[in-house]
This record gives sequence, C-alpha cells and structure tokens, in this order.
Amino acid sequence: MSPFAALIGQPQAVELLTQAVARDRVAPAYLFAGPAGVGRSLAAECFAELLFGGANSGGSGAVLRSRIRQRNHPDLLWVEPTYLHQGKRLTAAEAAAAGVKRKAPPLIRLEQVREISQFLSRAPLEAPRSLVVIEQAETMAEAPANGLLKTLEEPGQATLILIAPGGESLMPTLVSRCQRIPFYRLTSEGVAAVLQQVGQAEILTHPQVLELAEGSPGEAIAHWQQLQEIPPDLLEAVIQLPRSYRDALNLARQIDKAIDTEAQLWLIGYLQHHYWQQLQAKFSTQVLPNLAPLQRLERARDYLRRYVQPRLVWEVTLLGMVSS
Repeated sequence: MSPFAALIGQPQAVELLTQAVARDRVAPAYLFAGPAGVGRSLAAECFAELLFGGANSGGSGAVLRSRIRQRNHPDLLWVEPTYLHQGKRLTAAEAAAAGVKRKAPPLIRLEQVREISQFLSRAPLEAPRSLVVIEQAETMAEAPANGLLKTLEEPGQATLILIAPGGESLMPTLVSRCQRIPFYRLTSEGVAAVLQQVGQAEILTHPQVLELAEGSPGEAIAHWQQLQEIPPDLLEAVIQLPRSYRDALNLARQIDKAIDTEAQLWLIGYLQHHYWQQLQAKFSTQVLPNLAPLQRLERARDYLRRYVQPRLVWEVTLLGMVSS
C-alpha cells in the first residue's frame, strides 16, 4: 500500500512526490505551499516514509510509519515554532499543556536553525538520506531565515521540507531554492472523507463550522474544538446584538471572565461569520445592510492582538453595537 494512501484530496502533490522518488530525482528542498489543515504535514510524514523505505531504512511498514509519526527516527528532524518561557523553548502543544499564557505568537528561532545545521552535519544513520521538516516556516524572522539559507545551499545528503501558506510568506531567496509542491482546499466530499477517517464525523452535522473551515478539515477540527470551549449560554447570548448599554457591559464581563484571549479572537471570527449570514438576507431584498457590527468586531480583533485589556475591548465594542 502506498504511504500516501491516507492523504485525501491532494493528487498533484502525491504524483510529484512519488515520481521524484521513483525517478531518483529528490530535490534538496521542497516548499509545501497551501492553506493550513489540508494535509501538508501528513504529506511530509508520507514522504518521509517513502524516502526511508529502502533496504537500509531500519524498519518498514507500520513500524516505520509509527517511528515517523512519533518523531523518533534518527534521520528525521521535525521543527515547530516555539515560545520562550523561563529560558526554555516550548511548542504550542507543550505551552498549552503547561498552562503557559502566550503573549506573542510562536517562532522558528535562530537556535533551532543552528540545530538543523548540527543535525545535517552527520551522515544519515539508517535511511538513504536525512529529512528535516519545518512547520510554519513563515514564522522565521530574517536572522534564522538567513541562517537556513546557508543550509539550503549545501544540504549534503539530506532533503528539507518547508511548510508554509505560500511563497509570498517567505524570503524570496528561500523560495528560489525550493521545489514548490502545491496543496489545495478540499471539496465538501473530501472534507467529509477526512473527518470520517479521523473519527470526527460529528462535525459534519454543524454546517457553520464547515463554512468557517473553507475546505480545510484541519481547520474544521480546530473550529469545532474552539466551539466546545465556549459555554453554550454565553454563545447564545453573544450572537444577539445587545439591546441596552447594561446588556452590553454585562456581556463584556461574561466574555472576559469565561474565555481567554485566544478563544476571544476565535469568537470574533465566529460572530463575524454569523452576522454576515444575517446580512446576506438583507442584500437579497436590496436593503442596504448595516456593516457596523462587522467593522467594530474587526477593530476589536486588532485591539486584542495588540494586548489591550480584553474587557475594555469588549465593552467598547458591544456598547457601540447597541446603537448600530
């Protein structure tokens, strides 16, 4: 069975990668470009299995696949953006597990790029070549990107995969040294197949979550998980525009007390989508819709990202909506 059997809806990427191995024309570096949640990381795992599946790979089939997914193959280095907390680097999952409050987005750091160079300074131990996968490569600042550039110029007996939304999110000098592998949003059938495959079929009964995901099964799962974190009574209250200033202040207090800033940012997107659906009906009747709630929510998103006090942001936003 092909290592890519689990990857749904990306036939072009599968064809390009399988042909590269079949013809022994594996590039020194690839850019897996496309939206989040459509299978880029899974494709990197499948490609690793294909690359490591030779006679000297030290494992095959389910065993090899498990080692790759657990990131414990000696010739695989998987790099994720990290936070700095008390001098220690933490991935997003580690930060969440430790209860660390995240005041800035995670980054691919210069120290991690140096670790890539160290990893590639030795020959592969089991596989025909080493493989480095860099998730969210767009989070690299100029210094680590320049450091990685030197590695891309002379990767040795190795291949690097950069996972990013697109070439425009990276330095042009990095993009020029990578072969682009495009990834696309899935059809509704493809999304349904993936969600059933990973045991998340219940999401299919929530059309608003699927609309927010826009053809990305991973985003659908992320939206669904966020939705579960919002108290149902709060969600029911917030989807209605406040009727009085007192209602607005009470709702702002509830939001600030019930959910953290990251969940509040998600809630803004959810509300924008909800209000936009309501406005579309007015468009169809040729009544000029009131876009003020959407605009106020967008400003609230901007303020929250600047770490303005959340309760104050919601008070100003919801008070403005009373007269909208």
